[in-house]
Amino acid sequence: MDTSNGSSTTDFILLGFSDRPQLEPIISGVVFIFYIVTLVGNTTIILVSYLDTQLHTPMYFFLSNLSFLDLCYTSSIIPQMLVNLWGPTKSITYGGCVLQFFFALDLGSTECLLLAVMAYDRYAAVCQPLHYTVIMHPQLCQKMVLTAWLGGFGSALILCSLTLNLPRCGHRKVDHFFCEMPALLKMVCVYSKIMEITVFALGVILLLVPLSLILISYGVITQAVMRVKSEARWHKVLNTCGSHLTVVTLFYGTIIYMYMKPQNSTLQDEGKFFTFFYTIITPTLNPLIYTLRNKDVKNAVKRILHVEKWSAKS
Repeated sequence: MDTSNGSSTTDFILLGFSDRPQLEPIISGVVFIFYIVTLVGNTTIILVSYLDTQLHTPMYFFLSNLSFLDLCYTSSIIPQMLVNLWGPTKSITYGGCVLQFFFALDLGSTECLLLAVMAYDRYAAVCQPLHYTVIMHPQLCQKMVLTAWLGGFGSALILCSLTLNLPRCGHRKVDHFFCEMPALLKMVCVYSKIMEITVFALGVILLLVPLSLILISYGVITQAVMRVKSEARWHKVLNTCGSHLTVVTLFYGTIIYMYMKPQNSTLQDEGKFFTFFYTIITPTLNPLIYTLRNKDVKNAVKRILHVEKWSAKS
């Protein structure tokens, strides 16, 4: 078998949902609506966190980074997806596929690490309230976020390089709606032990370790909450921590199912559903979860709108 004809300059064909053409108009409409909500919601959080001085805290610094990350993540996938759903062709250039693959890995890995950082922030706020501002000083917050971004970049660089160097024997059809690693690995015509070990090791580092740290943080937070006698503070803790825990459950639950299972044990349609959930639905729900359950954000929006209204009158 000739394994050298990877055809690194040939366009790929994203099959997406072409096996169900009757559903494509519905899927495209849903995806477009979700994308608009994602853009508006996450941009609002970034602007509100920047404009309202009362939100210049570590929690909203991390939340702004999460919103920016979600904006980039969805924008690396959805525009090309909509072009393929609306247009007659389902192709994507090799360079476009590489970029989509790299940024999806980079941003997804960064989000895994960032959610763990946010859990530590909640632990410090609830369990060490008197020392919170000392512990979570601006320099530490910036270093933690930078570490998350660099960790995501490094892992994406490793996985992207290994995956794209594997021979595809001329295979061009990607049975997915974007260039994601599990779908690209199914195009490979040789078995790579190094790739399998690397994927598993990075899966443990980027998924299981951060999730374990998050669960430990919330275990300690739960014990602290049980000792809280102030009902107002108890509700505030539940609101802020509940929002983050909801996001963690939605994101980690689906992505661990996809990346930590043997690839041949996941049905393709099932894989598309779970990928659709953590790439499109979760980034849309994040701003809604954080704003609907968070009085600080809602009050900040009201203050900004009130100032704008007062300025317009004067």
